[in-house]
Amino acid sequence: MVSATMTEATVESVETLLRDELAQGDVMISTATPILRHLLVNEDQALFSDEVVARVRGMVTDVARQLLHAQAEAAVIVDRAAFLAEREEELAAALIDDPAFLGHVHALTLEAKLALQLQARCAIDAVLSPLLQELVASKDDVLAGSAMAVIAAQARFVQHHRRMSLSLGELPGELFHKALLALRSQAGEGDEASAAAESALRDAYDEAHSRLGLLSRLIMRMGKAAPRTLDLDNAGVAMFATALAMATDQDRGLTVVSFSDRQFARLALALRAAGLKQPAVEEQFLFLHPGVSLPEGFDKLSADRASLLLASSAPQGL
Repeated sequence: MVSATMTEATVESVETLLRDELAQGDVMISTATPILRHLLVNEDQALFSDEVVARVRGMVTDVARQLLHAQAEAAVIVDRAAFLAEREEELAAALIDDPAFLGHVHALTLEAKLALQLQARCAIDAVLSPLLQELVASKDDVLAGSAMAVIAAQARFVQHHRRMSLSLGELPGELFHKALLALRSQAGEGDEASAAAESALRDAYDEAHSRLGLLSRLIMRMGKAAPRTLDLDNAGVAMFATALAMATDQDRGLTVVSFSDRQFARLALALRAAGLKQPAVEEQFLFLHPGVSLPEGFDKLSADRASLLLASSAPQGL
């Protein structure tokens, strides 16, 4: 039998270790966006051939092109290629300069990359997870339809990742608004074509039908079965990330970043805060970080304490 004093001492040492590692992880996250921004705006791209940087640049540029296409259409521009070529670099730079926008695109890139890596390494399908297959066959027509919509959205997400593109309709509402403000700023407040384009884009936008909106709604519709989404092998990366963010009240992008190397404390605390016991936490680590072990005494850490430690973290940039 372990004495109460020994247990309290163990818990305190585990908390101290996780708090220190979490603080180090916060520093890394806080510096990630400025570094990424530097890489993206640096003219000597030969020095920076990293796949993530290239994909982030491609996705941001694709968003800029979509905005400019809408503006060109509203202005009835004949030579759209020339119109875009003249403006897309400046507009993309404005989007890159927004930490929240850049952080979101970075997180999407990391998510897609991880999904494809796990598909190759662990046979976890990047689109059709076992849980989604099960939900599609549900006798609940609404639940089954919601699962089908998520599968279609996830398939598009993977395709867009490979093409280095990002649909405007997939942006969260706040970032969609920021993208339109960037277009307005570039065109000038009195530009009628820009105003008309903005109006048309807003009318067509529906955040509820975005991939992230569909994922959140599906998990909520699962009700008491929702905790099953906290199993990476069964749910797949997209549902797992969304469910973990919802369970811990964290930003989803930050949750995705926690799957990265050297963010072990954040991931462990999030999984514990979501209610997973040590064996379940260890199982998720086997897929994400098979060479990493939880600290001794982790099983004594309560979900409430894990939540408090997680809430005390405040990284910048996401």
